[in-house]
Amino acid sequence: MGQNREEFEAVRNADLELAEIGWRLSVANAPLCDRLEPGMGFQLHTLDQFDTASRDAAREHFGFATPVAVEGVLAGSPVARAGIRRDDSLVRVGPIVIASMPGKPGTTQRLVATQLAIAALAPDAPIEVEAIRAGAPIKVTVSPVPACRSRFELRLAGDYNASADGTMVQISARFLETYTDEQVAGAVAHEFSHNILHHRDRLEARGVDFGMLSGFGANVKYFRQTEIQADLLSVYLLANAGYSPRASIAFWKSFGPSKAGGIFRSRSHPHWRDRVATLEAEVAKIEAISARPMIPGLIAERNQPLSGDWQSLLIRHK
Repeated sequence: MGQNREEFEAVRNADLELAEIGWRLSVANAPLCDRLEPGMGFQLHTLDQFDTASRDAAREHFGFATPVAVEGVLAGSPVARAGIRRDDSLVRVGPIVIASMPGKPGTTQRLVATQLAIAALAPDAPIEVEAIRAGAPIKVTVSPVPACRSRFELRLAGDYNASADGTMVQISARFLETYTDEQVAGAVAHEFSHNILHHRDRLEARGVDFGMLSGFGANVKYFRQTEIQADLLSVYLLANAGYSPRASIAFWKSFGPSKAGGIFRSRSHPHWRDRVATLEAEVAKIEAISARPMIPGLIAERNQPLSGDWQSLLIRHK
């Protein structure tokens, strides 16, 4: 049982590390986003995400009284100010009754359905929350803040995968183990930029092939355009959230030499040295600007079709 406790707390801490980065980026950059959600400041989890062997231990450790509970609360967040605590089990969030959320047992479907339902609520209207704490019912009112609509999910894997699908940013736990907080924020900001710029929708509108085929034919120019755009926007997101905009540069200098290779990936993604050169030029433009938030011109283009013009965005490494 002791080993389970250590593992549960290690996962909780990692989840909250990513949640803190996502929170800072999504709240500070709300003025850049046209899809908003109520920023609450808690990390949720579900008993269903634990395998059969550890489910009973998880129920005891986290005190699950309902299918979805509060894994952690971010300091100074709206839910923290309202009095929500970690391990509170949710009964209702505004009009959302947790027990009525759809989901297949043994999956995260109910958790995702709950997160999406909360995200669809008004971004700045008070939300009444009912929960169970140590067997007793509680009721509080949360005053959320507008936040960019995106979920941040930690992938428990030993690889170095990061992705964005338009509604979610997912990053492998290995990043948190290997890189500094600011470097991880740089990687997250890049993926988050894809969501803010509606890249998934715009790529699909162009009829591109994803996966291995992304590095062939007409796909290449569109993927390279979105990659460079996400790099450029990421430095603004970082600066607006109080991170050093050079965090992206530090990440690519560390990640690029050993992990950004592969013949297929190199066709659809610019070379890491060129990415660093492009980032350095963009950071040089903004370091003297003190006004926040900074809103780059890329934001005004996010509803336009992708042109495939990546060459004009990229600065080659010399």
